[in-house]
Amino acid sequence: MSADAATLRATQSVESIPRNDEGPVFRAPWEAEAFALAVSLNERGLFTWTEWATALGDEIKKAQASGDPDTGETYYFHWLATLERIVAEKGITSAEQLTHTRDAWERACERTPHGKPIELRPADYRT
Repeated sequence: MSADAATLRATQSVESIPRNDEGPVFRAPWEAEAFALAVSLNERGLFTWTEWATALGDEIKKAQASGDPDTGETYYFHWLATLERIVAEKGITSAEQLTHTRDAWERACERTPHGKPIELRPADYRT
């Protein structure tokens, strides 16, 4: 199956993905990257779309219970939380490693001038 066919199948199986007549729409590049990562991990057999839909639904319900207004603007934050949850549950990485890496990126972002590429350095991974 081609990547385009897999993307189409993925977007059809998850009805709440923001879309227009041409397909999924993204508000920021990271949303498209998170979407593509989920499609790629599905193609590699890490999870089925049924597993994905269940996990994503769980994440959205948790967010709603915590006060998320569910206007669609936070949809890909739930998508990202689902990705993190699945890779941790499947043993690809741990929740701790995800947090450690996210913290390193935040440190790198903080020191990087606007418009410049973000470069991770060993010091960013301090504990």
